[in-house]
Amino acid sequence: MSQRHIPVLLNEVLEALRCERPGLYVDCTVGAGGHAKGILTSSPENRLIGMDWDNEAIETASENLKDFGARVTLIREDFSSLKTTLKEQNIREADGFLFDLGLSSMQLSSRERGFSFQEDAPLDMRMDKRKKTTAYDLVNKLPARELVNILRLYGEERWTRKIVSALMRERENGPIAGTRQLADMISSAVPPFYRRGPIHPATKTFQALRIAVNMELEYLGTAIKDAVGHLKHGGRICVISFHSLEDRIVKGAFRDMERGCLCPPRIPYCVCGLEKSLRVLTRKPIRPSSSEIISNPRARSARLRVAEKV
Repeated sequence: MSQRHIPVLLNEVLEALRCERPGLYVDCTVGAGGHAKGILTSSPENRLIGMDWDNEAIETASENLKDFGARVTLIREDFSSLKTTLKEQNIREADGFLFDLGLSSMQLSSRERGFSFQEDAPLDMRMDKRKKTTAYDLVNKLPARELVNILRLYGEERWTRKIVSALMRERENGPIAGTRQLADMISSAVPPFYRRGPIHPATKTFQALRIAVNMELEYLGTAIKDAVGHLKHGGRICVISFHSLEDRIVKGAFRDMERGCLCPPRIPYCVCGLEKSLRVLTRKPIRPSSSEIISNPRARSARLRVAEKV
């Protein structure tokens, strides 16, 4: 499973972080360890803290990075715990931070995780199995109003009401238990022309449910600010996002920290106390090359934003 994982925008990330410089790097979403391995290989003196809330990811990364020995520390926590984790590791500053917000190949290909509708599987979608709420709970227990909000907010789904209406009817016949059952129901609910589009009509709904189950967007902006707070002057932060919701949060966080003072122009002097802490290096996000998309189609929606601590 780990062999199938291909890190997205690897060369671009290594160049942006300037990993040839010896230093300490924090991979806040280590996954199978693809980016981490590149960072550690770039210099024999590099050290890495790798975080992930997925226990299977931590186990896979541990196996893939075992040759680097004590240069690697892996921690099963999500990036909402970044500040606490760094304090526990006695780390005040790091030379670079990386957030890769996409699902890994091993998560998508793990049938029992229920992230994909390519094969029938239980509706789970938890990245951290310690969490209690699953996609099954949302689909079968939430009222229609809340489901509409989830699909609109996290999926930006055009046919939200049609899908939710069909879902509520389906629930009357019994619980919706599997990924294939849900995907087929969505396909039958949307207009025929939508089924012939470039992406499967269930894609946005599955994205929305996954984000809601894992609360993926709740702490992203705060985690980015926590990372910058622990970044050395001249150090860099890289964030890879895969949809507009994530990218909007990243862009906004970078913009605010580059601007500094948020006081209205009519106030003659600063009262907010915020100072400029970043210089944004990517006015437009870096996208994968056509050759990378051919070799790894899952990279096609990736967007990399980079900023430097000032």
